Amino acid sequence: MELSRRLRMNASFVTPGNRLADVGTDHGYIPIALRLEGVIPSALAMDINPGPLERAKEHIRQFDLETDIHTRLSDGVQALCPGEADSVLIAGMGGALTIKILEAGKDVLSSVQELILQPQSEIDKVRLYLLTHGYAITGEEMVFEDGKYYPAMRAVHGEMPLWQDVELQYGKYLLEEKHPVLQEYLKEKEKTCKKIQEKLAADGKKAEKITARQKELEDELRLIGQALEVYER
Repeated sequence: MELSRRLRMNASFVTPGNRLADVGTDHGYIPIALRLEGVIPSALAMDINPGPLERAKEHIRQFDLETDIHTRLSDGVQALCPGEADSVLIAGMGGALTIKILEAGKDVLSSVQELILQPQSEIDKVRLYLLTHGYAITGEEMVFEDGKYYPAMRAVHGEMPLWQDVELQYGKYLLEEKHPVLQEYLKEKEKTCKKIQEKLAADGKKAEKITARQKELEDELRLIGQALEVYER
């Protein structure tokens, strides 16, 4: 099965031989691809909505994988039992929802070897949650697909020093590797922030909300500048 660039990135973090729980599985493509490739022995394809689960079931049947991949209706990992999975993938959700799933499922997740997370927003808050709740981030990746940037990470149980603000925002490993996709993202984000700044300045208004927004942009541009300095070393 041919996976999109984003899905292939997420799949690449799964340790070979691990049993996978794919939370928010949608079409079930990642479990199917990894089983067909012999990377995983089995998987649970989980979703909170019956519709996506039915689509996943149909695709699983098409590839005759009903014995190896089972679907399960679940709000986050609430329907996952301890010891059922070695790897848990949570991808394509907002950062706040990702954190909510991790917090609500912390008991069952204590038996899991690794988390693969690909939040769609507030990724700095997800990184901070992991580092302050007994996880160590061991790897990061980032791809550009269909006009959007997608960062992802792998985390395991453990401790590591708290990252700096710029590392929480953009990824310590991505910065250390001088990841080219992150550099593209930073340059684009910098241009966008400066355009918004110019528009706010042209409006000439001093409303409290506008002043607060200007401060947010200044802070964001400061972090972007710190991140881009890494690429110049």
